[in-house]
Order: sequence, then C-alpha cells, then structure tokens
Amino acid sequence: MGQMLELLLQHKIVAILRGIEDRHADAAGEALIDGGIHMMEITMNTEGAAVMIDRWRAKFGTKAAIGAGTVTDVELAEQAVAAGAQFLISPNLDEEVIAYGLERGISVWPGVMTPTEIVKAWKAGAEAVKIFPMGTLGISYLQEIRGPLNAIPMMATGGVDLHNIADYFKAGANAVGMGSKLVNLEWIREGKFEQVTERARQFVEAVREL
Repeated sequence: MGQMLELLLQHKIVAILRGIEDRHADAAGEALIDGGIHMMEITMNTEGAAVMIDRWRAKFGTKAAIGAGTVTDVELAEQAVAAGAQFLISPNLDEEVIAYGLERGISVWPGVMTPTEIVKAWKAGAEAVKIFPMGTLGISYLQEIRGPLNAIPMMATGGVDLHNIADYFKAGANAVGMGSKLVNLEWIREGKFEQVTERARQFVEAVREL
C-alpha cells in the first residue's frame, strides 16, 4: 500500500479546491489544516493551479498531502507532477494517466462510475477509485456495487454533507472527496477563515466518530 493511499484510508477526507484565487489560497489551506484536514487537492482547471501546488508543497509539506484534481490527461498529469503533486485525481478514467503515475510512484485515483470502469481502473494499477458523480448516483448505488467489488478502495465524491456523511461510509465508502460543502469560496473571499476552520473541524469530527 502506497503512502498516499494509507493517508487516504486513515484521514478519509480530501478537500477539493476548485476556482480558488491565488491571493486567498494560502490562508484557505491554513484554515483547512487548522480544522484537521490532512489531504487537499487543487483542481487543474483552476487558474494558476500548478503555481499554488508548488507553493503549498513548500508551505504545508509537513502538515498535509497536496494533490492535483481534474487531471483529465497525461499533459495535465505532467504539469501537476512537475509542480510537486503527491497524488492525482480525475473525474474520468484515463489509463495513460494511471501508467504515468505508476512509473513515477505517484498515486492516481481515477473517476469511475460503472462496475466495468471500476475493475478496469483497478487492473490498470489504480490503488483506489473515485466514484463520481455520487450526488447523482446516490448512496444506494454505492451500496449495490460495494457487494461484488469489496476489495477496491473507493472514494465517493459529490453530494456529501454533514447530515449524510455517515451514510456514505455505512454504504461502503472508504473516503470522501469534498468541494463546496467543505470549502466555501464565499467565506474565503470574505476572509471568514475561522468559519472555514470550524466547518472542517465538524467534518473531521463526524468521520472520527464513525
């Protein structure tokens, strides 16, 4: 088991920062870490993502694992890894990206939906998969595919909030990816970093109690 997968299974939450502005990024990262978040991804379709990932590795390297999200192809994977990303997450399954990560010892968790895609990703060398879009598929879908595919670590992304996070794990999720419900960009723009920290703490507590 790779170090990043170990962290994922231990901490169970990946904070997704999409569309964060560079000027707010460091304070937002600090606020999430203060709330107990240990894994953060900046999506590659965020302006200046590579620059922020590089800076975060230097700034937060000892406190949190820093990854890249929305890594849809090898070109983006190359940019993310050059910036220092420790893990790569995609909304899609691209076997070339998995192979690229494997060659370099970088964890790749591709986005999959169907049982066929899940097994294909696993056979291609993905240590874990991201079930997406969970908000649309629903918790009962996760429960159904979990039965026959119980050996494959799954991160559920989409639709997770404080009221249903326990249900996701009961349905078989090993971890969750969380965007706006955890990282409120409005609060960040308004400088309400204490609220960001408090929200993070609530999710971390909810997972700890499981």
